[in-house]
Amino acid sequence: MDLILWRHAEALEAREVEDDLDRALTARGERQAHRMAAWLGRQLPSSTKVLASPARRTQQTAAALERKFKTVPALAPDQGVEALLHAVRWPDSREPVLVVGHQPTLGLAAAYLLSGQAHPWSVRKGAVWWLRGRERDGALQVVLHAVIAPELL
Repeated sequence: MDLILWRHAEALEAREVEDDLDRALTARGERQAHRMAAWLGRQLPSSTKVLASPARRTQQTAAALERKFKTVPALAPDQGVEALLHAVRWPDSREPVLVVGHQPTLGLAAAYLLSGQAHPWSVRKGAVWWLRGRERDGALQVVLHAVIAPELL
């Protein structure tokens, strides 16, 4: 199974809005989202399921991909790694899954899947971590397929 973790692009600071879920992308964040969406559009199989947090900034980031996506409350900022892995059906999903979500959950999930421990790894705003789960000799292996930040595109 391919699991692609995409952190929302740069958004307004929390102090600039009343409700954290209402934080919108900045102009820079919109550029980041569109650059990464263009790259993802060339890389993702057409069968990829796209799931996004209900937060406005993740909705805007996902919309830049110009693909149908599903809003999943289990991906909201106050949810955790277990909720994310359950929502994507890790490692049993038959199709690749792209999650548009938040820190620290994305970094914790990447760390957990790659090292077995939920360490507080940092995922840059607008960046993608592409993980691939595969079975080898009867055991699940997780391979880091790609990590890319929008500034590199």
